[in-house]
Amino acid sequence: MARLLEQAQQMQQQLAAAQEQLAQEEVTGTAGGGLVSVTMTGQGEVTAVTIAPAAVDPDDVESLQDLVVAAFRDASRAVNELTASRMGPLAGGLGGGLGLPGL
Repeated sequence: MARLLEQAQQMQQQLAAAQEQLAQEEVTGTAGGGLVSVTMTGQGEVTAVTIAPAAVDPDDVESLQDLVVAAFRDASRAVNELTASRMGPLAGGLGGGLGLPGL
């Protein structure tokens, strides 16, 4: 039982370290060939939105709106991939490494 608790504490420390690392990493999603970009932390917090002047057409605001949404989705996808690559190996260890049902 003590070994099991020790393994759980180690896993908890590794998960906390991975979450801290994610908070410090950034990913950028783009749309429109780079006309719009959205930068997010690994935890999904938006830190920057960049819009190239060429993307701004007062007569076509809807296209710009679509580009912003697409860039946000691209950044979110990148965050999900980053999270899976950092947390996946750790989460996989919960079931096999600890042998706890349901984890």
